[in-house]
Formats: sequence, C-alpha cells, structure tokens
Amino acid sequence: MTLAKFTSIYFIFVGLLIGVVAVLPLLFPDAPLFVNNFWVMFGFLAGITYIAYMLVDIGVKRDPEVGIMAIMGSIAVKMIFCMAFVLIYSIKAKGIGLVFLLNFFLYIYCLRPLKFTVCYVTCATKI
Repeated sequence: MTLAKFTSIYFIFVGLLIGVVAVLPLLFPDAPLFVNNFWVMFGFLAGITYIAYMLVDIGVKRDPEVGIMAIMGSIAVKMIFCMAFVLIYSIKAKGIGLVFLLNFFLYIYCLRPLKFTVCYVTCATKI
C-alpha cells in the first residue's frame, strides 16, 4: 500500500471517529464525557499514530527483513510520546480528573487497536 493510499484511508477513519465523538454528547447531554482539551488530545494521538506508521513504512522499505524492528520501534516511540503527553497534561491541569483518565485510556485501549490494525496489517502485507 502506498503512503498516499494509506493517508486517505487513515483520514477517512479519523473522520469517522470525529463523527462518533461529535454525536456522543448529543446522545448523553447531561454526562461530562470529554475533558475541555479533548480535541488536543485526540489530534495528538491521531498525529502520533500517523507518524508511527510512517516510521514503519520507512523501515520496511529500507529492509523488509527487519520490518518487525521498525514496528516495535514505532510502538516504543509512540509510548514515550504518550507518557510525555500525560505528564505535561497532568502538570498543566493541576490534578488529573477521572474524565481525562477515561478519555485517554479509552482512546488508547479501545480505539488505538483499530488504528494499529489498519496501520500494521498493511505493513505486514508488505513484509
């Protein structure tokens, strides 16, 4: 899969996620579902996922035999940046709320596997 094709599919997927996030407050108007800076967090995580895919794509194109190292390296880079994001947010927000924790971990553990499946299955087909 070319980078241009992946980019278009990825942006369609991110658009669908944005649609789901936009509809949820309409379905649950009284519940605080998202933190104030949810879109910053969403954009950061969506961007870092795209960068992780680009790193994998570059690694696989250079040497397909070490493609798994590129995949593991991109996961490690993403994990480091996500931990830094949580640290900076917690220092700036002066106390992490339960809503932030739910937003972050639901994104990481529910939505990210779908993105990684899209990202890394396409890379695995290259190898």
